[in-house]
Amino acid sequence: MKTYTDQTGNTITLPSVPKRIISLVPSQTELLFDLGLEDNIMGVTKFCVHPYHIKSTKVIVGGTKKVNVDKIKALQPDIIIANKEENTEEIVKSLKGVAPIWVSDIVTLQDSLDMITELGKIFGVRTQAQQWVNKISFALDDFKSFMKDREQQKAAYFIWKNPYMAAGSDTFINEMLKLNNFTNIYEDRGRYPEVIIQKMRIQGDPDVVFLSSEPYPFKEEDAFEVGRFTHHAKTVFVDGEMFSWYGSRMLKAFPYFKQLQERLG
Repeated sequence: MKTYTDQTGNTITLPSVPKRIISLVPSQTELLFDLGLEDNIMGVTKFCVHPYHIKSTKVIVGGTKKVNVDKIKALQPDIIIANKEENTEEIVKSLKGVAPIWVSDIVTLQDSLDMITELGKIFGVRTQAQQWVNKISFALDDFKSFMKDREQQKAAYFIWKNPYMAAGSDTFINEMLKLNNFTNIYEDRGRYPEVIIQKMRIQGDPDVVFLSSEPYPFKEEDAFEVGRFTHHAKTVFVDGEMFSWYGSRMLKAFPYFKQLQERLG
């Protein structure tokens, strides 16, 4: 028997290395695949889109906010992997009697690296996990060198419309913005504040406005609407996965950020 404490402080006890996994977090599903655990993944959410074939080869157990508990039970999992932000507290409670639940809580890059290391221990793939930690750490150092002489700019990062909502403090997105030398004008407004875009100038007047590809599919008319309420901000569509997916996706995020910086001049 081995005991593990997840990133929310809850403890789980496992009699052996788990062989049957349910993943309720898209970015962590991708990580499990990259750790060589594809055959052990029994069920995923409908939002688990990487690798591209995963949804067609695994049982879909619901979304990230609502799951089919009976489907999960039928898969007889040894462990369920969840996330504090992506999955609701109700989901975690409803699955307590089904299998041990390990919940990540990711705000910083270090949180993500710690999560990779811990899953490596749980699933007996420490070497693979350490390799990913090393690769991501190297790429991070390289990107920091790339950014060191670039000027700070003010930014707003929108994730939703009707109402408009932005990424604020204590979010992984905010950490990625800071890494890119962007000062988030909504950092002092909570985690995902509702925003009145007509007040953007007096609330920070960003140099750049980012419209994320997820969870809301922003369109050109949204860029025009938002842009009207800044002085001369650049409005840029960005790949939300690069800013909000933690785990192995981060290795692809740093080259993407370099290209973004070049686009912004």
